[in-house]
Amino acid sequence: MKALITGGAGFIGSYLTEGLVDAGHKVTILDSIPKSKAKNLSHLQGNRSLKYIKGSILDRRTLERLIPKVDFIFHFAAAVGVKRIIEKSLDSLKVNVLGSQMILEIAAKHGKKVMIASTSEIYGKTTKIPFKENDDRVVGATTNPRWAYSDAKAINEFFALAYHREKGLKVIIVRPFNVTGPRQVGSYGMVLPRFVEAALKNKPLNIYGDGGQTRCFCHVKDAVRAFLMLTRSKSAYGEIFNVGNPRSVTIRGLAQKIIKISGSRSKIKFIPRKKVYKGIFEDIRDRKPSIVKIKKYIGYSPKYDLSDIIRDMIRSRGHEAKR
Repeated sequence: MKALITGGAGFIGSYLTEGLVDAGHKVTILDSIPKSKAKNLSHLQGNRSLKYIKGSILDRRTLERLIPKVDFIFHFAAAVGVKRIIEKSLDSLKVNVLGSQMILEIAAKHGKKVMIASTSEIYGKTTKIPFKENDDRVVGATTNPRWAYSDAKAINEFFALAYHREKGLKVIIVRPFNVTGPRQVGSYGMVLPRFVEAALKNKPLNIYGDGGQTRCFCHVKDAVRAFLMLTRSKSAYGEIFNVGNPRSVTIRGLAQKIIKISGSRSKIKFIPRKKVYKGIFEDIRDRKPSIVKIKKYIGYSPKYDLSDIIRDMIRSRGHEAKR
């Protein structure tokens, strides 16, 4: 298979690239990061199965040139992270909406298969737990930029499904839930790498709010395994799948677990959200995926638990994790 991965130098994209190359596929990456700065792919430098293109998914000429040459498009390029969405809303919307629409349009024109990465943010602030793929969405006002990412991804899903129904586009939509692991950074607010980095430096683990909010963390290797399994399922096209691990933990419990496993002397510090997000942030109290559907379609279930993820992240940073 010849595959195009948008955002292939990113956190999830780099693992997907690695998985496809290891399986013997030819991969072209389209990423805005220069090749020289693509640290996540440094171990694949010089691999003949990998071609790297620096460019933007907003560049139609580049998309028109690359898409006809491949069999499958993994569209994982996006502006991500709550902090980035709030601070750079305009750029984020352009990338997340306009770029995705062009990819779907060109892929449909040339009869290509597509997997498009959506998000667990789709569900908004619904209190119906666990989240199922056909559940109603509950999102906030447009005056709060926190919801721009959720709505942008929802528009992408509407476009993907419309192209499937009206143009026959073979598209799979995945909704990752807090996918994390080695290589992920906390620059845009990702909590687990932010906590691990602080713990390894014996610095305070800053929790925004009371720490009672719950999340479910999925090892990136589990997520990529699910993505690749879905591409081999003929019945998956035109469908939406949650991809995650349904085991919940409070953010306070996460911090405590990281401190214990790392052997850190760090303390936990609680910070009011309004001090971090200027009073416009709305948190989602609980986020938990139902994985009944993906298990039914491809037999997926996660292999790694939260302790595995934390230990892998600690080891990847050159430290020894405690049992």
